[in-house]
Amino acid sequence: MSRMVSIYLPHLPLDRLKRAGKALIDDRPFALVGSEERGLLLTAVNGASAAQGLIPGMGLADARAICPHLLTAPAEPRKDAEALLALADWASLRYSPTLNVDGDDGLWLDVTGVAHLFGGETELLADLEARLSRAGLTAQLALADTLGGAHALARFARPSPIIVPPGKIAPALAALPVEALRLEPEIAHLLRRLGLKRIGQLSALPRASLERRFHAKNVAEAVLLRLDEALGQREEKCAPLRPATDFTVRLPFPEPLITHEGVMAGLDYLAEELCAMLARKGQGARRLGLWLCRSDGSSAVIEAGLSAPSRERKHLLNLFKDKIEGIDMGFGVDLMAFAASVTETLLPAQTSLAASGEKVAAEPLIDRLVNHLGARAVRCLIPRESHIPELAQSARSVLTRNALARSALARGIAARNDAPVWSGQTKPPRPPLLFASPEPLTVLAEIPEGPPARFTWRHVSRRVVKAEGPERIAPEWWRALRSGSVIKGRERAKPRDYYRIEDEDGHRYWVFREGLYQESGFGSPGWFLHGVFG
Repeated sequence: MSRMVSIYLPHLPLDRLKRAGKALIDDRPFALVGSEERGLLLTAVNGASAAQGLIPGMGLADARAICPHLLTAPAEPRKDAEALLALADWASLRYSPTLNVDGDDGLWLDVTGVAHLFGGETELLADLEARLSRAGLTAQLALADTLGGAHALARFARPSPIIVPPGKIAPALAALPVEALRLEPEIAHLLRRLGLKRIGQLSALPRASLERRFHAKNVAEAVLLRLDEALGQREEKCAPLRPATDFTVRLPFPEPLITHEGVMAGLDYLAEELCAMLARKGQGARRLGLWLCRSDGSSAVIEAGLSAPSRERKHLLNLFKDKIEGIDMGFGVDLMAFAASVTETLLPAQTSLAASGEKVAAEPLIDRLVNHLGARAVRCLIPRESHIPELAQSARSVLTRNALARSALARGIAARNDAPVWSGQTKPPRPPLLFASPEPLTVLAEIPEGPPARFTWRHVSRRVVKAEGPERIAPEWWRALRSGSVIKGRERAKPRDYYRIEDEDGHRYWVFREGLYQESGFGSPGWFLHGVFG
């Protein structure tokens, strides 16, 4: 049998302002005002305003007629919604991963099978109420078999918290008004006109007699649906806020941690537990999240991505070490949760008792650089299908590169695609790095078709002592045809003759002559420097 907790936050907008440090005068009438279709309406009132007869939903003009000295401030529903989601994140780590918002003023939690971790349902609600109170939030709590029943009790029953024993939801709801069933105001008003003011009166009527009381079939279906959901006679679909990950470990502390060293020690323990869990399932983490719940109800989240699946404890710790040092500890951390939100299959690796000569994997360094500098800042060269040197590679994020490589292996693509296209044995050696754009040269050659004898680059003249070439690279005419650039009036691509040359100081260069002498249509050839060997 399910056990659901409903958290009702009747003064969430005002409590949020207090937590934000904005001064509110509790002993004077104060209200938040929002703009609605009917004009300016009160959205929240404090105790002094309620004592004057003001209620949420009242027009501002009517409220000022009743209370001329009313203080007001604009409502901020977006910030209220963000605060509610932040509270849901905090509750999901401490009490239940299966939860969601309940309207704009509450939460629900599925605590089935969770209460024993706190010593029982009474202790769970007491802990939840105490922590919400310390966070400056006014809350009313109820625990029952159904979400509809817990919702009704949290909002319409007293005192809080309320715990309904399993199977006793019907008598607990009998005295509550019909509005507690989450019905539309028009339907609740119609029920009162029919003399059905309490949930007990509805549940006592035969179904056929209840349906005949309504002229519209959809109204009868809405009433029966909400009644059955509250009493547990019909299952209510409770969609969680976000799917819970299968790889999550938690560590509560009896006393809050106030130092970053303590958090690192806790993370060390959690990382060992998480890696063991991943190993049992044959998985490796690709994305990690660390949640730090502070004693004042706030929380901090640190995330890290990995370029390749891993379950090495030391590696995971290194990704979070620098980030933890910048976390604000507040009043102390009393709960930590470590989760692998994205995983991939990671088969066990063969180990040896003897030291091996295998190269050190680059992934740990890549992960630390990416998480410190950002994924866009760490890039690598990806081969492209082109024999033009500057088009045969492109710079991409290293995480994208690794994802493409794994996808290629999964599809059975040969490993040759992982290496640059010029790495084969059939092509002359290339410089390890090319210029972004070839730089023009002034060249003196002994013969027109021969290699340079002397060249000037960046206003410095150099004499060539060794030369090898040429290596002719023709333009990719099929790309020009496909793009439509080979038309009259546009410049045509020219073939290139590449030379590897060495000057008198021992520096080696990769230069090319663009165009051919014998083809006047190309114009006079030009010389360019494309790369340096070192």
